[in-house]
Amino acid sequence: MLKLYMSRMTSPLGEIILMTDDRQNLRVLDFADYAERMHNLLQRQYGQTQIISAHTPCPYSKNLQDYFNGNLAALDNIPVATGGTGFQRAVWQALQDIPYSQTMSYGELAAKVGNPKASRAVGLANGANPISIVIPCHRVIGKNGSMTGYGGGLERKTWLLRHESRQPPLIP
Repeated sequence: MLKLYMSRMTSPLGEIILMTDDRQNLRVLDFADYAERMHNLLQRQYGQTQIISAHTPCPYSKNLQDYFNGNLAALDNIPVATGGTGFQRAVWQALQDIPYSQTMSYGELAAKVGNPKASRAVGLANGANPISIVIPCHRVIGKNGSMTGYGGGLERKTWLLRHESRQPPLIP
């Protein structure tokens, strides 16, 4: 059974839940108001997990604060680990290759993972991403440039994209 150590932090986007494993890999970054969705994702990816309240803040809280304060590269060296299928992990890896302030359509991402006709499957994998922001699923948009689903809500997605493009973020 996977043990996860949970802590919380405040952010400009609301309270964030962070979970790390025994090796200090980040396994979860989600918004507290989406905790039920997060628990469902954990169940699907890992089966049973033991969630333990951490006695100290997550070691990556400072990285996230730095990111929110404008140092976008502060997230670059956070070690992550995920469950999921091989296809999901390939999509999540490809997400990490999308540069800050750039976006990619679901179709482009499907082509990047070698399956150009799998844009819907890419969308499902994107929606199952357990490590929001660090694995930047917010950088995927509709092929016509439209804002499409985001597990933390479209207001947060818009905020993150504006933040990364150095435009003044809108308050969600």
